[in-house]
Amino acid sequence: MMLPRGGRMEMKMEKLRVGILGATGMVGQRFVTLLSDHPYFQIEVLAASARSAGKTYEEAVGGRWKMDTPMPETVRNMKVMNVSDVEAVAGQVDMVFSAVDMTKDEIRKIEEAYAKTETPVVSNNSAHRWTPDVPMVIPEINLSHFDVIPFQRKRLGTTRGFIAVKPNCSIQAYAPALAAWKEYEPYEAVITTYQAISGAGKTFKDWPEMVGNIIPYIGGEEEKSEREPLRILGRLEDGVIVPAKEPVITCQCVRVPVLNGHTAAVFLKMRKHPSKEELIDRLVHFSGYPQEHHLPSAPKQFIQYLEEDNRPQVALDVDYEQGMGVSIGRLREQRRLSRSATSPASEDPATYSEPAQKAGGPEVLPGAAPAAGAGGRSAVILWENICLSLKSQASRSSLPRRLENPCPKAMDTRNPSILS
Repeated sequence: MMLPRGGRMEMKMEKLRVGILGATGMVGQRFVTLLSDHPYFQIEVLAASARSAGKTYEEAVGGRWKMDTPMPETVRNMKVMNVSDVEAVAGQVDMVFSAVDMTKDEIRKIEEAYAKTETPVVSNNSAHRWTPDVPMVIPEINLSHFDVIPFQRKRLGTTRGFIAVKPNCSIQAYAPALAAWKEYEPYEAVITTYQAISGAGKTFKDWPEMVGNIIPYIGGEEEKSEREPLRILGRLEDGVIVPAKEPVITCQCVRVPVLNGHTAAVFLKMRKHPSKEELIDRLVHFSGYPQEHHLPSAPKQFIQYLEEDNRPQVALDVDYEQGMGVSIGRLREQRRLSRSATSPASEDPATYSEPAQKAGGPEVLPGAAPAAGAGGRSAVILWENICLSLKSQASRSSLPRRLENPCPKAMDTRNPSILS
């Protein structure tokens, strides 16, 4: 069906029927709010643990609704299904968003079970981030990692089903800068992240001990903050994603009394010596497929640079581009003491520091409760990106023809009306 829009004709899309796994938790609630009125997706199934199964969604959540906006009316009376009834859930949907709160082994098992029913899975969990043939994607940075999906399908024995994951929320504050500055050869980074309590699936009501407090260690976060950016910056080789070797990252992760909004202070060494103006230019012009194709949840400008010395701030910048963008400020060159008294500091490679901020978001940490915020937003953009990219990728001669588009035919990117 063609509908006029802005003087042009546009096709009305057939929406994908989606299921949300782990729908009653904080991440699942965020998925519900983001997908309840989405132009590509229609919530068809809400699934959770056996204790929630059979109840209405409102009954299952009870007094644990943690979003700022009210529960959407369209889901209040939906009956919750048992997430372990894989065949029953998969039989009613085209794909699923996963936010289940289980052990890593359980998550890996159940997500592969859904994929093997020929149901694509986009996961907010960390369990599959290091499965070699599972793409972990920030669409503006490593879209090409979707090319690993045919190899994953071969392993799983599927033709349509697969798993794709999003990275840890806090690295989305600084991984885009590393990608934007790749031409300047960053090789070493020292980073401190200041992570909101939503990353632990908490509000201040749940965690009053965090009011006026900081915790200088978050279990498991330092390893993820140091390793995951390298996988994002890696390459596809022999059917697996091979992580980049640089920059070598050292990170300390601090929990701070902020509800939503992760911030990072980054000290970065580069082999080349760009000017501050060149670095800023690369940041503000950094974009990718989501911007080029105007995906509905994608920020129009992915990264903004703020000139004020006291920015970015969570209170002022967390909702930049509806919480989908990255805010960076205080970029400056550092001069460190030389190892040798006779060696001038100017002989050292360029060293820059910059605080960066990403809207806080749903993140499921190993051994922790589901978290909250914009990580689910990233997963939504990830799936929008998959919908609009796999069909065109399948037409490339470099890819096996068995890479099929899991989206409705109306979403074929070769139809220009879809991209208007």
